[in-house]
Amino acid sequence: MPTLAEHINWHLKLPQHGWIVRGVRDTPPLTARDDGVILLSMVGTASVLPYLVAVKTFALALGRGRVVIVDDGTLTPRDRDLLAWHLADPRIIAIDAVDTGPCPRGGTWERLLTILDLRRDAYVIQLDSDTLTLGAVPEVAAAIDAGRCFTLRGEESAQLLAADDFVARLAPENSRHVQRAIEQAIDRTGIARYVRGCSGFAGFAPSSEGRAVAESFSRAAEGIVGAARWREWGTEQVTSNVVVANSADPLLLPYDRYRNFWNDGVPAGVGVMHFVGTCRFDGRTYLDETRAAIRRLAAA
Repeated sequence: MPTLAEHINWHLKLPQHGWIVRGVRDTPPLTARDDGVILLSMVGTASVLPYLVAVKTFALALGRGRVVIVDDGTLTPRDRDLLAWHLADPRIIAIDAVDTGPCPRGGTWERLLTILDLRRDAYVIQLDSDTLTLGAVPEVAAAIDAGRCFTLRGEESAQLLAADDFVARLAPENSRHVQRAIEQAIDRTGIARYVRGCSGFAGFAPSSEGRAVAESFSRAAEGIVGAARWREWGTEQVTSNVVVANSADPLLLPYDRYRNFWNDGVPAGVGVMHFVGTCRFDGRTYLDETRAAIRRLAAA
């Protein structure tokens, strides 16, 4: 729960960032590449401009891919025109058009299930609109070439573990969050491995499995925590972690180069930074890095 000071800071910095991010509208359009790589995000009208900075900085660094967007239901015709001009007329999928089957609706499940549908014949990278690509991303390029899934680590200490080992190593924590509830029982869901990753930046290698792993896990998890709790925010992230962890030879991105921002600065050599939640506007890092990113895009 954010403190009053955090709440005030957020509402002071948000309009400042909004003014800065407008500059992305004057940057050159992206060149789409139909090369078997898809850059996918769920986007709404409130996040269009930050998203453009996120996806364009990443695409510039990677040099591959075309964009696909899941519309969260709020994109306006003006938003769509802007996205079409900047991103080479990307495919936009309406959220209501995504059949979630036995999985929950909402909570970005439509995004994950769309990724798993598209990965049948493409390498799909999920990119949140609150990420910024600040440097080179050779580990991502290598994962694509090797057909390996990848994920941003949730924290620096995150490891790929057998499900029972993960549960055994969980430190006691007084939390009622559904992610914690299912992680405590992850060894009862029938999966082999788990990693506490972050679905804000993850890659899904081509696979004929489609939704099979996600749907099987969702059924098992719902049976453990109950249908109402399994519809809470956070269950999609756990499932994304499960899909990556149980793929062939998954890559956990090195945390010194791909990291979450906890108001701890930007170390030299960072490739991708995920500006998480209320920490996003701590200090001026996100504002300053957004401004610098737009300058790089304008000069590209």
